Amino acid sequence: MTTIGIIGAGNIGSQLARLAVQHGHEVVIANSRGPETLTDLVDELGPSAHAATRDEAAQAGEIVVVTTPLAAIETIPVEPLVGKVVIDTNNYYPQRDGHIAALDDETTTTAELLQDHLRGAKVVKAFNHIAAAALTDEAEPAGTPGRRALVVAGDDADAKHTVADLIDAFGFDVVDAGALAEGWRIQRDTPGYVVRLTAPELREALASAKRYRDM
Repeated sequence: MTTIGIIGAGNIGSQLARLAVQHGHEVVIANSRGPETLTDLVDELGPSAHAATRDEAAQAGEIVVVTTPLAAIETIPVEPLVGKVVIDTNNYYPQRDGHIAALDDETTTTAELLQDHLRGAKVVKAFNHIAAAALTDEAEPAGTPGRRALVVAGDDADAKHTVADLIDAFGFDVVDAGALAEGWRIQRDTPGYVVRLTAPELREALASAKRYRDM
């Protein structure tokens, strides 16, 4: 059993909380509006889930998921996450997030922005290229023919292994895309984004991905 902190209780955060509880983990979940607004979700999830503040979720989690809008990156607490595995699920949508120069000119990625903010944490990109409902609808046991695959990207091999084990337990094969800087290969408008692919198909999609400047 692992305690998973989830900062962000939107569609992806809520679905990951459901999966975590189903697989025997404790969940501490936070949003920007306060723990009292998460009563219905926590009641649904049962006694293994607890609502908290962002600082409390960061402190409690052995693994912490950051699934907030990009504008909220600077609000993620730093000190409680030093040394911890942090999963970044974010995608960049300028029409929603406003234009961010370093993302527009493709000199960085969303996960690298989070890593820059969370000095000392071990950020892994994951769960950003699957629709929320599919996290529960398409999960299958290991060894199932045609099992859907999901990507991990990160700079720390042990952290990626930890997240890969979690993804596998949740019901998906895993493809390692490489370093955090390679996370762009599964961003919006790439061949693997929000498409149901097996591991071999996902590897091909990653290899064929193009930067916006090359499209």
